[in-house]
Amino acid sequence: MKTIPHRHHAAGKRKIHRRLDRPVTAPSPLPVFAAANIHYEAAAKTQAIACGGIGAIQLLVRKLGLAEAIDERLHLLKCHLPYHESDHVLNFAYNALCNGTCLDDIELRRNDVVFLDALGADRIPDPTTAGDFCRRFTTDDVEILQNVFDQTRIKVWREQPSEFFDEAVIDADGTLVATTACCKQGVDIAYDGTWGYHPLIVSLANTGEVLRIVNRPGNRPSHEGAAEQLDKAILLCRAAGFRRIYLRGDTDFTQTKQLDRWDADDVMFLFGIDARNNLKAIAEDLPASAWIELQRPPQYTAKGPPRKRPEKVKDRIVRARGFKTLTRIREEVAEVAYRPTACKASYRLIIVRRTIMVEAGQLRLLDDIRYLFYLSNDRAATPRALVFKANGRCDQENLNAQLKGGVHALRAAVDNLVSNWAYMVMTGLAWNLKAWFALSVPEHPRHKEAHREQKRQLLRMEFKRFVNAIILMPCQIVRGGHRLIYRLLSWNEWQGVVLRVVHALRC
Repeated sequence: MKTIPHRHHAAGKRKIHRRLDRPVTAPSPLPVFAAANIHYEAAAKTQAIACGGIGAIQLLVRKLGLAEAIDERLHLLKCHLPYHESDHVLNFAYNALCNGTCLDDIELRRNDVVFLDALGADRIPDPTTAGDFCRRFTTDDVEILQNVFDQTRIKVWREQPSEFFDEAVIDADGTLVATTACCKQGVDIAYDGTWGYHPLIVSLANTGEVLRIVNRPGNRPSHEGAAEQLDKAILLCRAAGFRRIYLRGDTDFTQTKQLDRWDADDVMFLFGIDARNNLKAIAEDLPASAWIELQRPPQYTAKGPPRKRPEKVKDRIVRARGFKTLTRIREEVAEVAYRPTACKASYRLIIVRRTIMVEAGQLRLLDDIRYLFYLSNDRAATPRALVFKANGRCDQENLNAQLKGGVHALRAAVDNLVSNWAYMVMTGLAWNLKAWFALSVPEHPRHKEAHREQKRQLLRMEFKRFVNAIILMPCQIVRGGHRLIYRLLSWNEWQGVVLRVVHALRC
């Protein structure tokens, strides 16, 4: 069996382009979906799976030694009949990567003979066994597993170019995981009346990786335990060789009791701070000369001629019914030195003043002034740059959405706080495997810019698109000659990237 050369990828690309670029010269008398005489047959010998990209992920896991590291440090099973701890952990991650949304979807993979052959497994844990494995965890065990992931990610980071280590931007945020179940230990009522859990998410903004997940009852404040987890992330990034570390968080994560310590340790921070009356008084006392208009860059640049914008239907309805509308008409930025009560040193207080026009129907009522405040020890960046950097933290909201709706990791799938925490961490590994796969894309000097752009696109991909582009590649599975061959049965635009990554992992 010959390996698939890169010219096969180029041929597939030319074939689809010829088909799609064929000019349409006349109206078609029939719809394009014209297949009618369709028959189904069962293949006698050919065996294939839809999620052929899972083989590349398994190669990545083997290359990084992740399974061995899990089995070496995590001890939850008295005997291995036949599963090891790594089998259970990877079972959760692979289920998410293969479009599984819940524990029950593991049963689909468990009963797929070709899927088992593709991973060289006689069997995989069933959903009931997987749930029981979650219940074996203690708090220390979850921390051990996350430490194993940290050791693995350092191996991936060490393969990156030097500029990768210029700065590590660490974000922290909390998000609610709702459940309607009545018997899940550890649930509580959140500030908005939601029953459930309130996990803390600490992530690396550079790659979108989840560094830490800490599950908490729903009534706990967002910042609880954040300083401890941020300290662990700082140690991790320093051990990896990052030359500068930057912490970001919204107003719930100001952490004023920790700021002096972080500043003394050369850790940069940029936190939102609540618009309290004393801060508003400071902003209102500033002279007019202290304010500079905040010019934001355009959201995008049009690539073609301008087109007529569609009517804003919502605006028309709101104005017709006399509802209040708020329109931002001006933004200004200023800065002062400010020392929080819990700090001994003063830091930069960046103030954003927004002028908002308030209208009711066609009547302009007044112009409202609102303030946003940011606290930072970054003494080199301009106030404008710090505002934009703080706004970049909003990307973690997208990460939380991906962990909820894409990976389906932030769910209360089991019966208590710690077991659900373990479920979140193990299923969330699928998201990190996506990032590690992207970082494993080799950069050849001749096509360095193109390959770096592919890596950036993979890192920025939503989880669903990554699964569709990289994992859901139909493959024939051929076993023989001490080899396991994934024979690609169709072409897509990311096939060449997958082949290059597989070649790099095998070498």
